[in-house]
Amino acid sequence: MCPDRAGAAATPLLSAKGVTIQYVTPDRVVTATYEVDFEVHKSERYIILGPSGCGKSTLLKAVAGFLQPASGKIQIDGAEVTRPGPDRVMVFQEFDQLLPWHTVRGNIMFALLHGGRASSKSEAHDIADEYIAKVKLDRFADSHPHTLSGGMKQRVAIARGMAMRPAVLLMDEPFASLDALTRRQMQEELLELWEGNRFTLMFVTHSIDEAIILGSRILILSAHPGQVRAELNAGHFSHLNAESPEFAEFKTRIHNLVTAGTGLLEKTA
Repeated sequence: MCPDRAGAAATPLLSAKGVTIQYVTPDRVVTATYEVDFEVHKSERYIILGPSGCGKSTLLKAVAGFLQPASGKIQIDGAEVTRPGPDRVMVFQEFDQLLPWHTVRGNIMFALLHGGRASSKSEAHDIADEYIAKVKLDRFADSHPHTLSGGMKQRVAIARGMAMRPAVLLMDEPFASLDALTRRQMQEELLELWEGNRFTLMFVTHSIDEAIILGSRILILSAHPGQVRAELNAGHFSHLNAESPEFAEFKTRIHNLVTAGTGLLEKTA
């Protein structure tokens, strides 16, 4: 399932170079990430993994353009990211990210019309229905968010993000609040959607299993402040049964990297 890339020299779709992100509080400056480097290539499923508080979500928000690095830069298609844009669409963890006064179809149409991805209501309607079908919510197109389960709401959010046809779909722990069975189902459905569309995905999680299942590559950050501890190829492992010795060995390797103390960090092939 790992996308084919023409070697290491292929031009990345998205890159971060020396990205340090800081928050200013009344009494001090807090460094969330420190000199983070990475590259994301077209059609990759790129996972950001690390312990709680390491700056995973902060880094994703900077990619989205919601935050500006204190130093370093983030680029997409060679242009520096300075603000949010329709080429980067975020799916959040919270279930209340949908507009409650709009139906499922209305939520997607609203994004398409106001994000400039559809020029008419008719076009927006057709695109919305196409993506509602992709997430298997055809029967709920006219339903309002308060009538949907948490998993269904996240399907709508994913459909809305995909319908915008962004260069990169950003997902910030979107399944973290779901029960275990629904979470596994959503992971399988996301992989199925990716197989059908080969969109570029950047996904934040604190779950090692989820990172292995979903990722073609995994960026592992150290504890606060987040620095690059390793970057691992994971496409092969996502095919394996979670109970297999090879999967378990890879999971242990990642666990050791995630829980290791701070210090000199290195990239891992």
